[in-house]
Amino acid sequence: MRVTFKVKERAYMAREYIEKRNGAYYLTGSRVSLESVIYPFLDGASPETIVDEFPTLSLEKVYGAITFYLANRAEIDAYLTETEKLWEEARKNQSPIPPALRERLERARRQLSFRA
Repeated sequence: MRVTFKVKERAYMAREYIEKRNGAYYLTGSRVSLESVIYPFLDGASPETIVDEFPTLSLEKVYGAITFYLANRAEIDAYLTETEKLWEEARKNQSPIPPALRERLERARRQLSFRA
């Protein structure tokens, strides 16, 4: 998962921007998932805007993640589709909030909005 740049004739510098951990893709050296960068990019966000949302990332890392995605689009699109299916299944299997807890949350929400 390298992006290679030709620096001089026959001299190459490779950087790793994406790593796969526990079956998921992450920007190297961070807890930011590839999805967190790619979904905003696909929605039209610029790399600079994405960096604003994730201050721990450099502009270089965001461009590297986008480059990785574009170079491996079919594989990553399949991964994103599968991940979305898993999230949807988890949402369906989620147990509802107990009525007593729901009431406490609603009461707290009303109190916060009353103060504001």
